Amino acid sequence: MTSANTTAVRVGLCGVLGSGNLGNDGSLEALLGYLRAEHPEAAVDALCGGPEVVTARYGIPATRLHWNRGEYRTASRAGAIAVKGLGKLIDAFRVAAWVRRHDVVIVPGAGVLETTLPLRAWGFPYSMFLLSTTGRLFGTKVALVGVGADTIGHRPTRALVRWSARLATYRSYRDAVSRDAIRAMGVDTARDKVYSDLVFSLPTPPSGAPEGPQGPVCVGVMAYYGSNDDRARAEEINRRYIDGMTRFVRTLVEDGRQVRLLIGDEVDMPAVGAVLDAVDSPLATASEASSLTDLMKEMAAADAVVAARYHNLICALKVGTPTLALSYAAKSDALMAEMGLGAYCHPAREVDADRLLEQFRALEKRSAELRRMLTERNQAAGRRLKDQFTELTAVLFPAADHTQTLRETP
Repeated sequence: MTSANTTAVRVGLCGVLGSGNLGNDGSLEALLGYLRAEHPEAAVDALCGGPEVVTARYGIPATRLHWNRGEYRTASRAGAIAVKGLGKLIDAFRVAAWVRRHDVVIVPGAGVLETTLPLRAWGFPYSMFLLSTTGRLFGTKVALVGVGADTIGHRPTRALVRWSARLATYRSYRDAVSRDAIRAMGVDTARDKVYSDLVFSLPTPPSGAPEGPQGPVCVGVMAYYGSNDDRARAEEINRRYIDGMTRFVRTLVEDGRQVRLLIGDEVDMPAVGAVLDAVDSPLATASEASSLTDLMKEMAAADAVVAARYHNLICALKVGTPTLALSYAAKSDALMAEMGLGAYCHPAREVDADRLLEQFRALEKRSAELRRMLTERNQAAGRRLKDQFTELTAVLFPAADHTQTLRETP
C-alpha cells in the first residue's frame, strides 16, 4: 500500500448505495464518518447503484455499479436477456478496472451476504464475487465491514457468496448469526469478529417524545413478499402481510392514536399507500423522511415504534424509543435480543393483528423502564464500534496508523 506520508491512500466504497434504501445509505454515511475523522488524507470514491445521489449527498465521486441500467428489472424477451448477459461480461471488466485503481475497497455494512429478501444470484452476489476476485488478482485489500449474512440454500447464490467471503481480505459482522451463517457455508471465520451495526455510530438526535400516554406511534411498512425461497407464494404472503398491518393500524387510529407510517426503501411506498387507503383516517399519515437521520428524528418524537425493515429497527433502538419488531429474518430477532427486547418480536410472515396489539400494549406499559435499558445498550454498541474502527485502521491503514502513533508519542 502507498505510504500515508507521500500519496493519499485510494479507498473505494462499494454497495447498493444511493438506490433508495435508507439503511444501505446509512451504513455508507457511518463509514464515511469514520474515514473523514480518522483518515482525512484518504482519496475516497464509490462504485454503487445510484452514483448521482451518492455524489450529491455525500460529496464523493461515484461510478455506476452495473453497465446495464435495467439490471434489476425482470427480463423476459430475448433482447432484454441478451442485454443482461452482455452486461455481466462488461461488468467483469468494469469492476476489475475500478478495483485496480484502489489500495483498499470497503463494503460498508448492509446485508450483502444474505438473501432474506428476494435476490437473484446474478445481481449483487455476482458483483460481490467480482469485487473479491479482482481484489485478490490485483492485490487490492477488500474489506467486508459489519456485514449481514444468512445461510443460503440456492446453490449458485450460495457459491458466489461463499467465494466472495473467502477471497475478502477482511470480514466483520453485525451479529453472531451472520458469522455463524458464513461458517456454515464453509468459510473459515476463526479470525472474524462481531461488532454492532455501523449505523449505531451515527449521531443520535435528541429525544422529542411527549410527556404522558397516547402520543404518536411510528409504524414501519415494507414491501414484504417473503424470502428468496418464497417466490412461488410471494403475492399471497404480501396480501396477508398488508391485511394484518391494516387491521393493526386501523385499531390504533380507532383508539385515537396518531400513526406515522415509515419506509426504509422507496419500493415500500405502494405498501404504505395500500394501508393508508384501507384505513382512510386523518390520524394515519405517511412519513416523507429521506434519510436515516430523518427517520430517527420522527422515531425520537414517538411514544413507541413498530419497525419492519432492519435499519428502521436499528434507528428506533438507537434513539431509545420502546420498539416492537416485525421480524422477517433471524437478524431482527438477534438484534432485539442484544438490546434486551427479545420478547417483543412478531413474525412479518404471519401478522396476527390481535396478538400484535397485545404485544404493543405490553411494550407501552414498560416504556420508562425500557428507555433506561436502551440507553445502556446503546452505550455498549458505541464502544463495540470504536473497537471495530480501531481494528479497521490497523488492518487496512497500517502506515497511517503508525504515523499517527508517532505523532501522539511524547
